[in-house]
Amino acid sequence: MIVDSFLLLVLAPVVAALLTLLAVLARRARLRATARWTPSLLALTPRGRLAPWLVGAAGLCAGIGAAGPRWGRTVSEMQGRALNLAVGIDISRSMLAEDVQPNRLQRAIREARRLVQDARGDRLALLAFAGRSYILTPLTLDDAAVSLQLDALDPEIASEGGTELADVLTQGKELLTAAAEGGAKVLVVFTDGETHDSVDLAVGAAKALSSAGVTLIMVGEGDTLGTRIPLRDENGQLTGYKTDTEGQIVRTWRRDDVLKAVTDAANGLLVSGNTADQAGAVRRVVDGLERAATRERRREDLTPRGWLFGLAAVLILGLQVVLRRGPALAVLGLSVLGWGRADAQRPSSGDRLLRRGDTAGAALAFVRDAAKRVSADTALFNAGTAALAKQDLGASAQWLAGAARSLDPELRFRALYNLGLAALLQSLRDSTQRSALRDEAATRLREALLLKPDSREAKWNLELAENPIPPPSGGGGAQQPKPPQQTRPNPNPRSSAVSPSEAEQILNSVERTERDVRAEQSRRRKVAHSAATKDW
Repeated sequence: MIVDSFLLLVLAPVVAALLTLLAVLARRARLRATARWTPSLLALTPRGRLAPWLVGAAGLCAGIGAAGPRWGRTVSEMQGRALNLAVGIDISRSMLAEDVQPNRLQRAIREARRLVQDARGDRLALLAFAGRSYILTPLTLDDAAVSLQLDALDPEIASEGGTELADVLTQGKELLTAAAEGGAKVLVVFTDGETHDSVDLAVGAAKALSSAGVTLIMVGEGDTLGTRIPLRDENGQLTGYKTDTEGQIVRTWRRDDVLKAVTDAANGLLVSGNTADQAGAVRRVVDGLERAATRERRREDLTPRGWLFGLAAVLILGLQVVLRRGPALAVLGLSVLGWGRADAQRPSSGDRLLRRGDTAGAALAFVRDAAKRVSADTALFNAGTAALAKQDLGASAQWLAGAARSLDPELRFRALYNLGLAALLQSLRDSTQRSALRDEAATRLREALLLKPDSREAKWNLELAENPIPPPSGGGGAQQPKPPQQTRPNPNPRSSAVSPSEAEQILNSVERTERDVRAEQSRRRKVAHSAATKDW
């Protein structure tokens, strides 16, 4: 057993003895007053020798409870039911056709995102395919990671053009059949069906899916009427239309014949491109499939037990009220409870130092708390954050790295965010290791975004780490990172407001960098294909 405050534990017997003595003195004073009033009434007065000891016992329990005792281990088991769901997205250039709004690919991403949100609790995987198939995320319970990869889907990330439907069916089967967990196995493929491999290969892969016990759901995208594939520049302006090797404009349409042949071969389900709620249609099918029971055990060491002693103090005082209804003892009991509660809520030494602006002393106090295992993860985080506010970046990174191993997702996100911020600030000081420090900052911030993808501060600092903005030539400093994440108010907050002109500058810089990266990818992409090969 450990306690949050050893001093309170030592003082608890002393306080109990004082309360017992005060109760004894109060009882004697009451008896003397009764004797002076009338001796005959004294004979009828109950002696109540047990009452002072009850008051002392209540004070002892309240003191021990205020010291914050912790012991034992709490294990909670969460049960659920899950299945294995892999989502394949066609990212070939034909998916850029705008016969549906805004285009086929964006509609597929939108419906897939809704499907992922509704499938929380299931094991999810994401595949993308064009000329070949890619596993973007393996089977995982982290739906935020799948959603993050969905946002990055684009035909430019594919190393080979074209559409090879058989590849995604084969890779999806291998991924799902390798899963050790139970439950139904489902492969959902969003595509326009314009496969450039042999239809027989796709049908053969679909039959293999059926033999492996995988349910195939094909979701058609686009229209059955032929349409052109627009080509747009980095600003979204139309520059022309996709042409083949002979210079003829390519026309593409949804191939329902291919989709139906593949679905029938797998004994699966085809969701038409004309269906308004495609994600809902898929979800209704998935809800009817078998789910395996899952169990997750969560363990908490050194569980707080102070409430047990507080409850004992209340029960003892209740017994005292029954035995002795004197108002003096009631007031004494309330004062004991009030003292214990106020003391239990007393801020730690690190909190008090932090509020006075002594970040160095606060960091040391938090480290001492961590050494005593008093909420060790939180204490390490507070120590690292206090050191970060003091600009002691080396010590801050050391303590935050310990807090980043916490099992609490919120605390782990804050620790990873502050680790990234510490590395980013250190890169501004150390010119010799600037590149490595920026890479470290970007890695930590990406890990933080996997836990909380909607964090604007983490995205801001990630942009600064990946695309640093040099100081303007006319003076002034570079863009400042967002401030650290904290569990309590910052005693010395610093403004990080950005003016509209500065915000426009950093966004323009990010946009220029993105254009350069895309242009470089386009120049380096060398796809080996004959004159008859299709790359859409």
